[in-house]
Amino acid sequence: MKTTIEPGLNRADLERWVTDFGRRIVDQHEALSDLDAFSGDADHGSNMERGLSSLLTVMAEWDPAGRPGDFLRDVGLHIVGSVGGSSGALYGTMFLRMARAVGDATVVTDDLLVAAFEGAAHGVIDRGKVRPGDKTMLDALGPAVEALRQGLANGASRSSALRTAAAAADAGREATADMVARRGKSSYARDRSRGVVDPGSASAAMLVRAAAATL
Repeated sequence: MKTTIEPGLNRADLERWVTDFGRRIVDQHEALSDLDAFSGDADHGSNMERGLSSLLTVMAEWDPAGRPGDFLRDVGLHIVGSVGGSSGALYGTMFLRMARAVGDATVVTDDLLVAAFEGAAHGVIDRGKVRPGDKTMLDALGPAVEALRQGLANGASRSSALRTAAAAADAGREATADMVARRGKSSYARDRSRGVVDPGSASAAMLVRAAAATL
């Protein structure tokens, strides 16, 4: 068990996380699109970069005193409206489910953080109709959520649990290279999708890695 109770995360903390995620996407969007070119439309990175660049600009105009759940909701709605393709629907759903999990809380406790990430993973399952092993973003996000939950339940600090979650996401991302896509446009490539990391899992791993770096 933890010997001290860590303070909850506020809106500014979440903005720092989303900002870091957006910058990672902008910096690495070409690599994400290159991964997508092997079995998809080669636009995952460009779609994400367009939406996240826009998000980084508009966040400065939002109420800095808003509640964490309101911030997550606004992020989700902006992503839905600015990121093209299935990525916009999936990432938008993830943040909207996070917002639902956090609710009206003024700070995000560790329990709420786990609930938020679990909500995001279930949002991907519900919206994408996917399961582990389908070679999707869930294969990075799912292991990360479980690692975060177990780490905090076993008494790890938030930063330590998030670092473990990021490592789990990275491992899940790499594991997709040996999978055959069963959902999304990549599934049309069948066996040709094997041998390449799934671009959605790569961007999802960036999301968790950004949380580990900032929260």
